[in-house]
Amino acid sequence: MKKEKVKISAVVPVFNEAKSLRELYDRLAATLAGIAGNDYEIIFIDDGSTDKSYEKIKELHSAADGHVRAFRFRRNFGKAAALSKGFNEARGDIVLTLDSDLQDIPEELPKLVKKLNSGCDLVSGWKQSRKDPINKTLPSRIFNMVTGLLTGTRLHDLNCGMKAYKRDVVKEIDVYGELHRYIPVLAHLRGYKIAEVKIKHDPRKYGHSKYGLGRFFKGFFDLLTVLFLSTYLKRPMHLFGLLGIITLLAGIGINAYISYLRFAFGNIQARYPLLFLGVLMMIVGVQFITTGLVGEMLVNLNSSKEDYSVSDSLDSDILKK
Repeated sequence: MKKEKVKISAVVPVFNEAKSLRELYDRLAATLAGIAGNDYEIIFIDDGSTDKSYEKIKELHSAADGHVRAFRFRRNFGKAAALSKGFNEARGDIVLTLDSDLQDIPEELPKLVKKLNSGCDLVSGWKQSRKDPINKTLPSRIFNMVTGLLTGTRLHDLNCGMKAYKRDVVKEIDVYGELHRYIPVLAHLRGYKIAEVKIKHDPRKYGHSKYGLGRFFKGFFDLLTVLFLSTYLKRPMHLFGLLGIITLLAGIGINAYISYLRFAFGNIQARYPLLFLGVLMMIVGVQFITTGLVGEMLVNLNSSKEDYSVSDSLDSDILKK
């Protein structure tokens, strides 16, 4: 019978990394054994690999004396889906994540665990002397800077695959789409204490990067999603109402000017495009306000979902007697 809980769970998303898996497992298992003794598990999530990755994982599972668990997706669903499945399956009090391409160095994990045990809820790696081409490092720096400015989450390397979590964090935060890179932001906005530690970074030994320029644009749209969900999800009228009032007032101002021309000069001085713009802005403003009202009604209908995070509680048995 499987144990219900272990001390540490390591979640490893895999996509076409068959050549690296044996070395990764050997190094990761040795590192986890040094941290938790025999009380650990490694969860491989095969994200629809088309090479022999899952065959390698099955070999590791057969020889790992119960420490390896594995799940295989029918197709490639993305890293967020792989992490979400791993988080749901993890039984550890501490959950670690790292990429499977050996650029994340397993021997660096104890640094994250030590920092986590000092009172943090989430610790992210900060890759030093990053061994990646500039088409990956430059967009990453811009992404980290913009995200920090807009969300207040001051980390140097948000998208680092190597992270350590307390169990409560991974069980409470939903990860979908491309939101895996924003887990520290989502945790920070819910009141969890986050930190980062400097880690080493190796060049890729096998295969090639699975990420292109397209992820930069996906990351931008996901940032807008995070900002909306964290700021206006429970009060949509604050966003759409503000946009509506601004647009409506601008339309009213334009049409007031057109009306002045009509009464002062007997015609609108060929300002027909401006007239159409003013009418359009008034209509759009009303639509924004209406959208906000509909959003408020939907929030009210689904208001049973908790939007807060509880870190501890004290109760009394007196009333139970």
